[in-house]
Amino acid sequence: MGKNDFLTPKAIANRIKAKGLQKLRWYCQMCQKQCRDENGFKCHCMSEGHQRQMEVFGQNPNRIVDGYSEEFENEFLDSMKRSHRFSRVAATVIYNEYIHDRHHIHMNSTQWATLTEFVKHLGRTGKCKVDETPKGWFMTYIDRDSETIFKENAKSKRVRADLAEEEKQEREIKKQIEKAEEFLTVKNDSVDSGEVRPAKELKLDSGVKVGFALGSKSNNVGKETGESFSSRLVFEEVEDKERKMGKNKEGGIGGKSGKSALEELMKEEEKAKERTNRKDYWLFEGIIVKVMSKALAEKGYYKQKGVVRKVIDKYVAEIEILENKHKLRVDQEELETVIPQIGGLVKIVNGAYRGSNARLLGVDTEKFCAKVQIEKGIYDGRVLKAVEYEDICKLA
Repeated sequence: MGKNDFLTPKAIANRIKAKGLQKLRWYCQMCQKQCRDENGFKCHCMSEGHQRQMEVFGQNPNRIVDGYSEEFENEFLDSMKRSHRFSRVAATVIYNEYIHDRHHIHMNSTQWATLTEFVKHLGRTGKCKVDETPKGWFMTYIDRDSETIFKENAKSKRVRADLAEEEKQEREIKKQIEKAEEFLTVKNDSVDSGEVRPAKELKLDSGVKVGFALGSKSNNVGKETGESFSSRLVFEEVEDKERKMGKNKEGGIGGKSGKSALEELMKEEEKAKERTNRKDYWLFEGIIVKVMSKALAEKGYYKQKGVVRKVIDKYVAEIEILENKHKLRVDQEELETVIPQIGGLVKIVNGAYRGSNARLLGVDTEKFCAKVQIEKGIYDGRVLKAVEYEDICKLA
């Protein structure tokens, strides 16, 4: 067997040394030297260089141990923040990822003797959420960055504003229902008492034509009936606005109505769908988005396009970068919709037709809107002439 054969002790020792990770108990943090066995570590402890380092350590041991402990904790949390920022993972998994670097701070030079003690310390100081299970200790990183806290506060404000708006609408609807019930009770009392209003006779000269306008805009005689009058009380504000618009558009007797009743109903339906489906979140799985976070520019992700693979808590997307297949978790505030070429498929991510698939027919660069045609579903074939860029996104 030659000197440098595969199974010689020297070749085996060289392969072990190339791995970089060896026994923790044979590592000297003060000298930053890794020994291969107990005999080598013993010889190192007797060397002059180690003795000089021990004299330095003996002058202020607490300060040196605290320094190593702080450095170990910061590097451990940085590794966890990069790899498992939003995940709940086992402490041993994070520790194994951390010690892959051969120049890391070893735990035997810190104030913690075991990984369990270190995990409990992180839980007591509030830097991580820890829990013990039959499978071991699990950790969840608590992000305390100022930018993250600002985004969480903004989200909570949006949620509170939505709840306040919903409560306000419920109170308004309740008031309108109470008004309608009061009117119906008054009307029923008047019918029971036998009070009947005298009918008025309409006299017209010969040769005069009478025009009838469909819809609820004109002030015709039939408004004093019970059903239409009760609906006027329930939707008092809407009726007042429509009446003012109707006076400007309509002429006197024989005038033309502004819009047909069918168009008016379709318009009201569009408004109702817009109010219902307009949300402050717009992420969907399968759409292509652009990363606009300048914080990720150093890693080369700025203005990179990716596919949304998963939506987390409505506001966070797990995206896969198209160029290098890397996966990131980014807030929707740092993402931007992508407009495809004319003829491409898009997803309507916000507004009245939220969630529908459509085909891009044209783009108006002056008004920053697009013309799309819905495909599939109950609205198949409907053309939307002015949809904002933010409300549509390219499909993968």
